[in-house]
Amino acid sequence: MKRKPILFGIAFVCLILNLRAQETVTPNDVSDKRSGAYAFSNATIIVDYQTKLENATLLIKEGKVEQVGSSLSIPDGYVEVDLAGKYIYPSFIDLHTNYGITKPKAAGGSPWSGAEQMLAKTEGAFSTNDAIKAHFSAGMEFKNNKKAAETLQKMGFGAVLTFRPDGIARGTGAFVTLSSNDNDAVLMEEASAHYSFDKGTSRQHYPSSLMGYISLLRQTYLDAEWYGQFSPRPFKDQSLEAWMESQRLPQFFDAGDWMDVLRADKVGDEFKVQYIIKSDGTSYRRIDEIKKSGASLIVPLNFPAAYDVDDPLDAQRVSLQDMKHWELAPTNTGALEKAGIAFAITSDGSKKDFLKNVMKAIEHGLSEEAALKALTYTPASLVRASSMVGSLKKGMLANFFISSGPIFEAKSKIHENWVQGKPNRFVPLSSPDNAANYQLAYSDKIFDVKVSGEPGSQKAELIVNDSTTLKINGKFGFDLASFSFKEKKDDGGDHRFYGWISENGWSGSGQLADGTWVDWTLAKTSDLEMEEEGEKGGDQDEADKPELGELIFPFTEFGNTEIPTQETLLIKNATVWTNESDGILEETDVLLRDGKIAQIGKGLSAKGAKEIDGTGMHLTSGIIDEHSHIGATGGLNDVATNSSMVRVGDVLNSETLSLYRTLSGGVTAVQVLHGSANPVGGQSSLIKLRWGVAPEELKIKGADGFIKFALGENVKRSRNQRSVRFPQTRMGVEQVYVDGFTNALNYQKEWSAYNSLSSKARAGALKPRRDLVDETMLEIINKQRWITCHSYVQSEINMLMNVADQFNFNVNTFTHILEGYKVADKMKAHGAGGSTFSDWWNYKWEVRYAIPYNAAIMHREGVVTAINSDDSNSGRRLNQEAAKSVKYGGMSEEDAWKMVTLNPAKLLHLDDRMGSIKVGKDADVVLWTHHPLSVYAIPDKTIVDGTVYYDREKDLEARSYVSSERARLIQKMKGVKSSGGKTQKRSSFIELEFHCDDVLAAEALHKLIEGE
Repeated sequence: MKRKPILFGIAFVCLILNLRAQETVTPNDVSDKRSGAYAFSNATIIVDYQTKLENATLLIKEGKVEQVGSSLSIPDGYVEVDLAGKYIYPSFIDLHTNYGITKPKAAGGSPWSGAEQMLAKTEGAFSTNDAIKAHFSAGMEFKNNKKAAETLQKMGFGAVLTFRPDGIARGTGAFVTLSSNDNDAVLMEEASAHYSFDKGTSRQHYPSSLMGYISLLRQTYLDAEWYGQFSPRPFKDQSLEAWMESQRLPQFFDAGDWMDVLRADKVGDEFKVQYIIKSDGTSYRRIDEIKKSGASLIVPLNFPAAYDVDDPLDAQRVSLQDMKHWELAPTNTGALEKAGIAFAITSDGSKKDFLKNVMKAIEHGLSEEAALKALTYTPASLVRASSMVGSLKKGMLANFFISSGPIFEAKSKIHENWVQGKPNRFVPLSSPDNAANYQLAYSDKIFDVKVSGEPGSQKAELIVNDSTTLKINGKFGFDLASFSFKEKKDDGGDHRFYGWISENGWSGSGQLADGTWVDWTLAKTSDLEMEEEGEKGGDQDEADKPELGELIFPFTEFGNTEIPTQETLLIKNATVWTNESDGILEETDVLLRDGKIAQIGKGLSAKGAKEIDGTGMHLTSGIIDEHSHIGATGGLNDVATNSSMVRVGDVLNSETLSLYRTLSGGVTAVQVLHGSANPVGGQSSLIKLRWGVAPEELKIKGADGFIKFALGENVKRSRNQRSVRFPQTRMGVEQVYVDGFTNALNYQKEWSAYNSLSSKARAGALKPRRDLVDETMLEIINKQRWITCHSYVQSEINMLMNVADQFNFNVNTFTHILEGYKVADKMKAHGAGGSTFSDWWNYKWEVRYAIPYNAAIMHREGVVTAINSDDSNSGRRLNQEAAKSVKYGGMSEEDAWKMVTLNPAKLLHLDDRMGSIKVGKDADVVLWTHHPLSVYAIPDKTIVDGTVYYDREKDLEARSYVSSERARLIQKMKGVKSSGGKTQKRSSFIELEFHCDDVLAAEALHKLIEGE
């Protein structure tokens, strides 16, 4: 017999619900085999993100969907729940949580006290690096958390992917429901493998920088490949065993901003892995690059609050980048949808405001269909669970929630969230929504009344005047009302009213505080206005979308709305410093076409060329800085004794303002070097200052590889009381080099023996282990990578040249080399160049013998000599640094100029492409307002590859734009505050400028930024 439809008695069904999920339990009651079958009828049912059924019925039984349709008959034995006017949605899925996983604790105490931890401390047969925690299994550690589950359920979630956010390799995640029963909840014990750019609780010395994290990840991939070929294994490493086993699972990478997304994808490409990447919501800034990666994203909706900019000094310290991100962050998901990039939405970082932020994203361009897809279908597909969750189809889990209306409308509330057929109730289905403005009348008095809040927890207040309201205690139900209030705040007693629903509100009788009986009415006058930002919800027409500022490239001050493009340029009538045998040419024209110098001469003309009047100006090749650190992020130094495996090219930051500032000083190319914390530092990156492009596009294609070596105080670290890292003496530094090169030669022999085998023999042989350190050291011996060595003291300079002679290669460049004047003859004989400071001295003990004549003396002895910066401030004044050698040493102006142009090009093996104005070379030129060695000289235009990346006139326009854009955003944020919106204090983030000896671990950098 069919049961009667019910609306108010659903609590009863909890008593009879039994999903029989754990039949092995010994019961402590009488047997109850009822199946828990329910029919939810007359609802609008969202079967999946693209299927909506009106006036439909959902049948569930034993925790699974039986049927869903618009004309279903309800079988006998089903409890029918009439949901007329209500909506049913498949419960949401979150792929980025640590739900049910205990927070990890670091072993070994604070990383900032005591001796450095050089070796792993994880007990057991695990990885030799504590940041590799591939052996961790979230499924084995999982235990449901009722409080956390309720928070997620109230937002509409029914299932989550949970993992432990600790380490570079974080182990496996588990896919679980938000069921209160641990035995029911775990759907997939091993659902995913997880990685990050954060070593987490590891206190091990290496790695300590972003480039170190990447190198450790790369080496672990190689080690797993090598280890996996052995049977039996040569030793036990449970981390590598788990790593290999987890490669069959979906691979998740917790990255960061859009540049970190590309970094993660690059690692994946190297090892033929397509990561699913958790981003930070900044992908809208470089949507084309993100699309090219082919990665699916997990996207948060943690939109920043407006900044409190009432104080003009505080406002001045909020960056334009932060201001614009506040405005444009809600456009991120809409941009991803428009670009056709697959993405899932996570609640991470926006728990309290999650649904509100989804509606805000819809208001800013995301469609409702895409929002629902990103919360159901896409996450289910990414975790290979689409046969279980993500839609309401036959056989799938009964994970769904019931809402009062369309879920992406502001006034809609989630009444219940059913997980595996069990209800979790938050707002009673029967709660009336009486939110509105009313007018209360009794005796000869009339008051305005406001009822607000969510159904089931609504509050009423008596509005005395514009500044005074009084609380009304009681409730307004479906048909009855009972409430009391004080007419004045200091009244001694309450008025008590009782009544019933009427055509436009309520009416009844009541007793005033003095005992008088009165009749009263409460009549509705209007709906409440939508007061909060983002409450409108729903798909928006173009006319309704908020007005937003433009996207700029890079996303910082002096960014452009369009990335500059290459042009055909004819510079007329300039004084041209060729750096060639022609010398300095007066009143000469230079044609730049297709990124190259096409013609040099007088009276040139070119069809379609843009002419630039160079009358009275000087045209030179672009300045090249042989020793710089601009454009690197995530720490300049890693701190292994031999860090040759780390690569600065992995951590380029194309958004840093120092690139533009250096460009404004006439610099067109730099070598971005690792720091000087270790004898063998990381691999360099040679870049051009192409302002506005993505990191990979900064790199000079086809350039030779370079690496940073270092000597002296920084390397032995004897001033660091915590340091136990070898070496501790200058003698030890030499031994590091000898060992490194000796090991590399042995490595070469091992691989040569393997490669010399026949193809048949090689197929049955074990491959040697690939070692990124040995490979890099071998590149140096084989003249495939070239050394730039941080140096000061003559004895150490001689030592490294002797080591190089021992292994039959040359040191390419000694940089800094403030005692170069003492060994210039030996450098010349060895074939080494020098890149030095113009007049720095006495900033530490080992530079006490520095003299300002150093560059001139090395040049006179035939050493290719350059002047470098090692400092972003000096980097934009290298023309003046070069001029000092005219004063100190009497160098000619042309030779002095070559020390910041042609000579560094020679040291970087780029002189066939840049460093002088010669037909066929790259169109990297600078047009100066005055003689380039003058303190009055200012670049009018800096041109790279025929593209004007810096223009003095446009720079002034950009300053005006920055000022007006900041003013616009400040007024917009002030408007948010004045209307009662949330605000935050200015960000404490600062952009650090690195120097050679900055040994600042990524963890310390984080603490500095956070103000700890």
